[in-house]
Amino acid sequence: MPKLNQILAIEKGIKTRVYADFTELHQATQKPALMNGFHKAYQPRDEDGETYPSESQKVQHNATEVLEKVAAGLTELFDITAIKDYANCTARADVVVDGRALIKDVPATYLLFLEKQLSDLHTFVAKMAELDPGSDWNVDPGTGLFKTEPTATQRTKKLQRPIVLYDATEHHPAQTQLITEDVIAGQWVTIKYSGAIPAPRKKQLLNRIEKLTNAVKFAREQANGVETTEQKVGRHVFDYLFGT
Repeated sequence: MPKLNQILAIEKGIKTRVYADFTELHQATQKPALMNGFHKAYQPRDEDGETYPSESQKVQHNATEVLEKVAAGLTELFDITAIKDYANCTARADVVVDGRALIKDVPATYLLFLEKQLSDLHTFVAKMAELDPGSDWNVDPGTGLFKTEPTATQRTKKLQRPIVLYDATEHHPAQTQLITEDVIAGQWVTIKYSGAIPAPRKKQLLNRIEKLTNAVKFAREQANGVETTEQKVGRHVFDYLFGT
């Protein structure tokens, strides 16, 4: 008998073909025109009367034959699926990371689940916001967040003051003009906080996820190398369902 991984390789193709045939027959047998037919011949009343060609419509599908085709196709699908599912009951392997069995004796079906979850987790971590590399961060023990050292930014305001363009003389008054100046009014002291993930930590997590994913894939292939046993469940099902 073939190994489980060989059964898995052909199962999808069989399922696609059988379901396509099943759907085609299902649609055809709902149409009375394809299930019924007739033959009619014209008989003139007199020997020298007009004659007309015969007319007929062939029956396209016979219910008995249709059910036989359905049974044959589904029996093949039932049997290949039974071989896979029965083998899955014994298909197990250890998930080994860095020479250590992280999870022991894992069923092949659960390994598939793990692989999908790790793929989703990789996407989740990869899209997490990272700490701004343009700032220096330290962990704040009080909040558990990252924070920067305080930075001061001056705040200015505009003030107008007069300047003398021309001093007063005996004949003319002094000429002045208002000018606007920016003067320091105070300062903003800013401390940044962040709950984002540091880039090195993100890289570490992604590396671990990828390493475990590879270990799970290896274990799945190992588990799927189990020998299968022949299963003939489909015949019993359809002997009962469609038997006379």
